[in-house]
Amino acid sequence: MTPRLPASLLVLERGWLSANTILFLEGDEATLVDSGYVSHAEQTVALVGQALAGRRLKRLLNTHSHSDHIGGNAALQAAFGCSITVPAGLHATIADWDENALLLSPLGQQSARFQHDGLIGPGNEIVMGDLVWQALAAPGHDMEALVYYNPDQRLLISGDALWQNGFGVIFPELLGEAEGLAATRATLETLAALPIDIIIPGHGSPFAEVDQAFALAFRRLDAFAADIDKLAWHAIKVIVSFAMLERQRLPVDAFRSFVRELPFAVDVNQRYLGLDEETLAGRVERDLLLVGALRRENGWIFAA
Repeated sequence: MTPRLPASLLVLERGWLSANTILFLEGDEATLVDSGYVSHAEQTVALVGQALAGRRLKRLLNTHSHSDHIGGNAALQAAFGCSITVPAGLHATIADWDENALLLSPLGQQSARFQHDGLIGPGNEIVMGDLVWQALAAPGHDMEALVYYNPDQRLLISGDALWQNGFGVIFPELLGEAEGLAATRATLETLAALPIDIIIPGHGSPFAEVDQAFALAFRRLDAFAADIDKLAWHAIKVIVSFAMLERQRLPVDAFRSFVRELPFAVDVNQRYLGLDEETLAGRVERDLLLVGALRRENGWIFAA
């Protein structure tokens, strides 16, 4: 059963490639959190326009800077004239549009460039949908990520820091940029200590099974910490799956070349797995076919 949310809050649950979009109704105005992937931008504008029902979209905030959360920013700003507020730690990355730091180039992903108007940082408070939300640091998946917490209604907008079935890939650890595993553990411990009744994740439906979600997240984190190769292999498969969802299909004889040329897969394999390129590409294809993330038909490999 989907938990009941405040009437001023509407979750537009999206399928991959897009993150969920959360709309806060504020009289004749509205605020939005996260905007989906760039290839879904036209759909995002249509969905938001319908949900606004004549209101003015005043503000757009992001939980973090990954492509499936910021990809509709430019289109929404163009369509509705809203301001854009991003986590404070991302100011330079977004202002300079550093495609490596934004993980666009390494992951083979896209986003439309936008200009932000404001910053929000850990410890700041913001009123959205007539509720006061606390911005809390949530490093791990993205070291500059924020979550938004309302203590009165015991609601958490968790972005990719926590889902019902886990959390987002811990990129900083795999790319050697930061201690992402330790940061993820600290984030989960901080969030688990909060009184929470409902979690609105970046992907999937809002849920009230809070204790179960934290227990699963800690078990998954423990498994990755015990064997970093598991995290590396999981991450490569996730990123290839995402890339295939964007492309929809590739000729069978082009798929393995595609994997071998994906910068993230190449880098993480070299750092952790040490497989030769053909073995890497073959195992990715086999595993994704086995779990149904891909299907092979008439000389093509399709995203399933």
